[in-house]
Amino acid sequence: MNIFVAKLNFDTSESKLRDAFEEFGAVDSVKIIMDKFTGRSKGFGFVEMPDDTEAQAAIQSLNDQELDGRTIVAKKAEPRKSSYDNPRGRSNNRY
Repeated sequence: MNIFVAKLNFDTSESKLRDAFEEFGAVDSVKIIMDKFTGRSKGFGFVEMPDDTEAQAAIQSLNDQELDGRTIVAKKAEPRKSSYDNPRGRSNNRY
């Protein structure tokens, strides 16, 4: 399961986030999203856990809990929008 984690402290490291989720089971990957211009954390990221039951237990336990001085949000990640969605909000159709 892919888990969306928000409201992270800007100083929270991927290893610290991994440690928090590994208390509930195996973690495949952790990615904190960084601003490409400043190199600073955007305050959210994703954790992938192979076992859905363990992932759900992690979400229930860590959502609205404190990590590095901030109350975080943890929930199942929504699928990405399709490649047909234009990020500028305009239709790709010319007709």
